[in-house]
Amino acid sequence: MTNLYLVRHGETDWNRARRIQGSTDIALNDTGRGQAAAAGQLLARREWDLIVASPLSRAHETASIIAEQIGLPGPQLVADLVERRYGEAEGLNYQQVDERFPADSEVPGRETRDEVTLRVVPTLLRLAAEHPGGSVIVVSHGGVIRSVLNEIDPQNTHGTITNGSIHSLRVVDGSLELIVFDDPIDELSLHCGTGDIEDQNAIEQREAVPN
Repeated sequence: MTNLYLVRHGETDWNRARRIQGSTDIALNDTGRGQAAAAGQLLARREWDLIVASPLSRAHETASIIAEQIGLPGPQLVADLVERRYGEAEGLNYQQVDERFPADSEVPGRETRDEVTLRVVPTLLRLAAEHPGGSVIVVSHGGVIRSVLNEIDPQNTHGTITNGSIHSLRVVDGSLELIVFDDPIDELSLHCGTGDIEDQNAIEQREAVPN
C-alpha cells in the first residue's frame, strides 16, 4: 500500500480576485507562501519518500516550501499534474464568464473533467507503483483534486478544497482510495486555507451545481 497526499497550492492574487487560472502561470502571493509553510509544518509530523508537483509556479513554489519544511530535496516536476485547462475562460472573473459564456454554453479550449481524470489518475498510480509501500506528497491544483475525488469517491459530496489543504489517498491493489478529505494530519487543523476552488472559479462552480 502506498500513501499519496494531495496538496492544493497556496493562494495567488488571481485566486483572491476570483479570476480563472487554469494553465496560466500565476505566482503565489505572500498569503500563499504562508499557507505552504503551514502545510509543510503539518506534513513534517510524518516521514516522506518523495514530493512531486505540477510545473506551474504556484504549485512548484508551494512544493519547494513544503520540501524545506520536511527535509526533502526540491520537488520533482510532473507535467500531467498541471491544472485543468479552461481555454478562453482563463483570466476571466465571474461577471466576465457570465457575459461571454452565458448559462452552460461551451468554452472553447476547455479541458473536461474526464480528460483531467484520464491524465492524472494514471500518473498517481504510476507514482505509487514506483514507490511501493511509500508515502508521497503531490502538490497540484483545485481542479485536479476535484476531478480525482469525483472519480475515486463518486458517492460522496466533498467539501471545500481550499488553498493549502491536504487530502490523503492510498493505493491498494492498483486502485486509488480516499482516506481523509481535508486531512488534519494527526488531529491538527490547518485553519489557514483560503478560497475554495469553486468560489474562485466560475466554471467549477457551475459544474458543482446538480442539473
